[in-house]
Amino acid sequence: MATPDTAAPFTFAHQPHPSPMAADVRAEILANPGFGTAFSDHMVSVSYDEGKGWHSAEVVPYGPIPLDPAAAVLHYAQEIFEGLKAYRLADGGIALFRPEANAARFNASAERLAMPVLPEGLFVQAVEELVKADKDWFPTVEGGSLYLRPFMFASEAFLGVRPSKKYKFLVIASPAGNYFKSGAPAVSLWVSDYSRAAPGGTGAAKCGGNYAASLVPTAEAFSRGHDQVLFLDAVERKWIEELGGMNLFFVMADGSLVTPPLGGTILPGITRESLIKLAREEGLAVREERYSLAQWQADATSGALIETFACGTAAVVTPVGKVTSASDSFVIGSGGPGQITQKLRSRLVAIQRGEAADTHGWVHRIG
Repeated sequence: MATPDTAAPFTFAHQPHPSPMAADVRAEILANPGFGTAFSDHMVSVSYDEGKGWHSAEVVPYGPIPLDPAAAVLHYAQEIFEGLKAYRLADGGIALFRPEANAARFNASAERLAMPVLPEGLFVQAVEELVKADKDWFPTVEGGSLYLRPFMFASEAFLGVRPSKKYKFLVIASPAGNYFKSGAPAVSLWVSDYSRAAPGGTGAAKCGGNYAASLVPTAEAFSRGHDQVLFLDAVERKWIEELGGMNLFFVMADGSLVTPPLGGTILPGITRESLIKLAREEGLAVREERYSLAQWQADATSGALIETFACGTAAVVTPVGKVTSASDSFVIGSGGPGQITQKLRSRLVAIQRGEAADTHGWVHRIG
């Protein structure tokens, strides 16, 4: 395995797109981008070969990836990814939010899936190169951003259960508006009978297999009219873990917050970690401890719990209004956004967009 380093920046070759998206077509997309359905003109590509390391860093036109039918990723699922956003700042500049944290989590995922780690400086540089190349792809809608998807997959052609010796690291970009399309003031959750992750598994890694396993329960949630699926622990089937792609926080009537602890089955969210720090700065007690579905319902019913919110890079901070299982259903507070949820969201977004002081060094300005 390679190790993260602080070597000199890579030299990226740039291949301009021969026929970039027409300005009027791009403007139409940016006025209503949705989430994850349109992609910018370019992408980053870097190769890895055992014995040679990372090489051939380049910015190229967005397009199909040549892939051998025997590529290891297609048979043994050696694949990881990240998600982060580039923001337009209040002064017109461009910045990333905590990209070094994404780079570190990317490497933690790589190690879990027996993949080579990527120099963290190269990860950040690759993202910067793409944002600079496609800076005209920022949405014009309120709250819009440029969503960035760095990912790595095993590209060696072979059949056999062992780590690949060749990999590709790529970064693509997608103009993003709101993650949820319903327009409801708070999301509705369906409690799944499926498990997302088990102790000793890959729950803490951001790999495609975790999300593939969530597709059936997510589809079940959608078919029942809910916005997201909620997973319980795989052992006792009682403890709340996370949603299909977000962490959860519970706001108690005394103003304290509870969030499920990290322990190998929950993805260590960067938004989650940021909110814990911001909440504590607001004087709120935050407890990372197990919280059961039964206790959640009891607290919501008695008024001991007044708010619940989900958080993640894509959706930022999203209020939870209703929870339904096969046997029961309950409402959180008034069923809409709560004051603490709104306050934490506003403070986080203000930092991300350069509208409030960044005392943690989270904002990574690139232009």
